[in-house]
Amino acid sequence: MVRPPLTPAERDRGRRLGAVLRAARGTRSPGEVAAASGVSLEALRKIESGRVPTPAFFTVAALARAVDLPLDELAGALEHPSTALSA
Repeated sequence: MVRPPLTPAERDRGRRLGAVLRAARGTRSPGEVAAASGVSLEALRKIESGRVPTPAFFTVAALARAVDLPLDELAGALEHPSTALSA
């Protein structure tokens, strides 16, 4: 099965996802968040940099839980980029 190319909007949303997760991580190191979430450090780095713009739901959920970011708040930040996070 061939995956259709991502649209510019999907790529942009992936970059926003990475930025939101990076901001929510705060002063914690990527290694700490990776260990707490069960997501590999390499996967976390790729998500935070936007190189993986469409990670699996359970990966995003595990990362959000590790940085204490409610999924509804994360979704709101992705829908409305100007929304400030309380993290």
